[in-house]
Amino acid sequence: MYIETLKKTGDFLSISRKNEWSLNPCSFELSNGTLVEVLDTGVIQFTPKTATQKDIVLSSAVHGNETAPIEICDELIQNIITQKITLKQRALFIFGNPASINIGKRFVTENLNRLFSGEHSKGEGLVNLERKHAKKLEQYVTQFFTSQETGRYRCHYDLHTAIRGSKNEKFAVYPYLNGKPWKKHQLNFLLACGVNTVLMMKSAATTFSYFASNELGADAFTIELGQVRPFGENNMASFDKVKNTLTALLTLEELVLPEYKSENFELFEVYRAINRTKEDFSFSFSDDVENFTGFEKGALMATDGDKHYVAEVDGEAIIFPNAQVALGQRALLTVIPLLSKNIV
Repeated sequence: MYIETLKKTGDFLSISRKNEWSLNPCSFELSNGTLVEVLDTGVIQFTPKTATQKDIVLSSAVHGNETAPIEICDELIQNIITQKITLKQRALFIFGNPASINIGKRFVTENLNRLFSGEHSKGEGLVNLERKHAKKLEQYVTQFFTSQETGRYRCHYDLHTAIRGSKNEKFAVYPYLNGKPWKKHQLNFLLACGVNTVLMMKSAATTFSYFASNELGADAFTIELGQVRPFGENNMASFDKVKNTLTALLTLEELVLPEYKSENFELFEVYRAINRTKEDFSFSFSDDVENFTGFEKGALMATDGDKHYVAEVDGEAIIFPNAQVALGQRALLTVIPLLSKNIV
């Protein structure tokens, strides 16, 4: 049984990687009174002894080759179990796809971050392990948030790294809020993490963060912490602000943030999404062109069979370009500076 190893080392990541798709649950209590509950492979829950006000979900490895967030969460989990830090808030940590970590790829069969909000059961249904696992992850997050009394604060930070570099190294995606305003205190939290660039989504999605935001009322973000690199090649010093802020969020009664100032941020909104519909799909730019690179009006951006996509406005910028997505999926988002700012 893995429980003694977990108690001694706190190395939940290695245990999850050895049990790619399932793991028998277990629970134990730390000497400081924190209850530790392993719910499944990659899913571990912590409940401190004293009463708390926040329910915090931190996920990584929804794409298995995005290693920096995995290392950050691995360190936090180990610090909790070995009692280097003491929690003041309930926390659920998720390594989303241990099997894809082991092969060093974004996913095994299907992109996990396109399978939430029930998407896992649509079309052909639960035909692969990633679809089945997405359904379970939804259940674990739902149970975590709804098992407590109403009125508690909920947040979910889904940590990623991007396929290519970015002019703005760290940035966040604010899920579509269905007309509700964006929150200054959440933007200030991102800034404390070293993230000052935020993309405001304008439509529903099947991502993990949109699921937590839309269906469970959590403050949720997809947070991109730089570029994909293999284990051992991340400059972990560049994530000090992220680690320190997440540690403070978990261990303080209340996280004190500076006053919101609009000049501290670069805010963007989605202009359009370009889907790949043909096998013959390509971009006009090279693989080393960075996220947030802008194009002059009329410049070719992508070709999908005999259809050509050109920039419709000056400065229309690219984000998340991936020509290898499955047919019918989004290959590119374009963004422009945020025009209408509904922020409270």
